[in-house]
Amino acid sequence: MMLRLLVLLLAGILSGHALADEASVKRGVETRFAGIKVESVTRTPYAGLYEILVGESLFYTDDKVSFVLKGDLIDARTQKNLTEERQQKLSTIRFEDLPLDLAIKQVRGTGKRVVAIFSDPFCPYCRNLDRALLKEDDITIYTFLYPILRAESPDKSRTIWCAPDRAKAYYDFMLSGREPAPTPNCNAPVEKWLALGQKMGVRATPTSFTTNGQRILGARPDELIKLVGEAGK
Repeated sequence: MMLRLLVLLLAGILSGHALADEASVKRGVETRFAGIKVESVTRTPYAGLYEILVGESLFYTDDKVSFVLKGDLIDARTQKNLTEERQQKLSTIRFEDLPLDLAIKQVRGTGKRVVAIFSDPFCPYCRNLDRALLKEDDITIYTFLYPILRAESPDKSRTIWCAPDRAKAYYDFMLSGREPAPTPNCNAPVEKWLALGQKMGVRATPTSFTTNGQRILGARPDELIKLVGEAGK
């Protein structure tokens, strides 16, 4: 019983020291780099480095903030990009928080694999991703129109959303360049799309999310399909 109490006491002391170290590193970074707002500081198991999160960027420093390392941290044994893995974890969302009623839904086959994609109608990379996903069966694609690229993006998104068949209008325009017929007296949730993208931290299109909340930036169909399949298991 006494040994157990000593172990618990020691763990508490070590935890307190770790918190104090992280707090002092945070103060040191914000003191040395005026104007920087540090979101979090996390001690890593790598050579005494501390991970510093500023906005969406990661960098590393020592406990005295005597140097700063900006770049990818690679595990030499496994060749894993530790920085990229950490950024992926930090950028995950709760898929169930997505208001799917604001998305264009397309179901192919059983639809058992599910993905949500933020897309601008004038985004060439979105077009490439849509074309690559055409060959995928048993998938459900929720497309959130995210009109941020051009001045005419909101109007084009509104016309697509107001079409009798939204999915057909979207894919006709993206894959074949066929213009959707204008529909009068229709309100599209443009402001809600923009607010949602900002809330989810979407900075560019396409940005995709798997059902476990993992974020995939850009048109990377092979990686996306792999991650969508893993998330659905």
